[in-house]
Amino acid sequence: KGFSSNAVISIIAVMIIGAGLDKTGLMSKVAGFILKVGGRTEGRIIPTISGTVAFISSFMQNVGAAALFLPVVSRISARTGLPMSRLLMPMGFCAILGGTMTMVGSSPLILLNDLILASNEGLPEHQQMETFDLFAVTPVGVALVLSGIVYFLLAGRFVLPARQTSAEPANPNSLDYYREVYGLDLDLAEVTVPESSPLVGKQLDDFEAPDRVRVIAAFIGEEGERFKIGRDGLARDTRIRAGMVLGIIGERAHVAAFVEKYGLQRAQELDALNEVLGAQRSGLAEIAIPPRSNLIGKSARDLWLRKSYGLTLLALHRGEKTYLPGEGARDVPLQAGDTLIVWTTWSNLAFLEQNPDFVVITQQYPHEELRPHKVGWALLFFGIALSMVLFTDIRLS
Repeated sequence: KGFSSNAVISIIAVMIIGAGLDKTGLMSKVAGFILKVGGRTEGRIIPTISGTVAFISSFMQNVGAAALFLPVVSRISARTGLPMSRLLMPMGFCAILGGTMTMVGSSPLILLNDLILASNEGLPEHQQMETFDLFAVTPVGVALVLSGIVYFLLAGRFVLPARQTSAEPANPNSLDYYREVYGLDLDLAEVTVPESSPLVGKQLDDFEAPDRVRVIAAFIGEEGERFKIGRDGLARDTRIRAGMVLGIIGERAHVAAFVEKYGLQRAQELDALNEVLGAQRSGLAEIAIPPRSNLIGKSARDLWLRKSYGLTLLALHRGEKTYLPGEGARDVPLQAGDTLIVWTTWSNLAFLEQNPDFVVITQQYPHEELRPHKVGWALLFFGIALSMVLFTDIRLS
């Protein structure tokens, strides 16, 4: 039947549902949960991903489960730096093996049940065979899944595609790019503020310029508050509390001195703030001031640039000189042609492309429009589709 076959149509439908769930940001949260549970090493991420996909594929078509989980694997690869090729093969095989845990995910066994029913019509009653029920094959399926995961853990280093080592040009959004072009040796760090830190009670404006660091995000676990980032998230009058997790960026030496001076606890890598500071959500960008901008003659401090526009100014480049925040970058009146090096969310950067007061130079970033308010509808239709498969007589293939 080609493209009109039930199998092809079902795969297309699952990919549409998966894309819808991904657009709501749900898959990003799933990826974050897997990273929280499985850590960031290949030896822990592979069994976590594989086990999750195997469970999902036990209740839906194997290919559909793999298609549904592709955005999750892509995000995990981007956040951890692990090659996507080393994650896809275990995921794909465990999707196949997971289909053997129930009758729902195994098309051959569904077909076998149909053949048994057809054969029983021509057999005497005492010779008729029993069909498989939903969980009849679960013990065998679980053993197959566990065997597959163990195999990839033990033999993965030999059979999985190796990391590509070919040289690549500097990414315009990477720290290396800004080091080469502007001479900025930037360091991004996640720190926790203990109760004993002298930073508690201070406003951002009290220490950012003197200590030459910028706070680009914050996590607060109290009073229902979560992340502070982007427009209306952080401002120079934001006050530091004990237990607050801060994302800070600045020259490498200044960041190290800042952490030591205030007795902060630095994480080895992004953890609590990974959801908002990960490469898929935010990063460094270059923005120019056009000749007819209404911002000309005003400084970043005058404009409350971080609060009003979601732009954390890290440097201002004019002519042959680059001004840093500790060198008065936030107090310099803007001129036409100035280049601002900022940290911002990609959604905010896309919004600024429509603002005539700015010219967004950075173009290589994830143009992703998330609709978190639609997550309820996406889950509802996903649940309806799954329920129709599990609790109705609609054919699976």
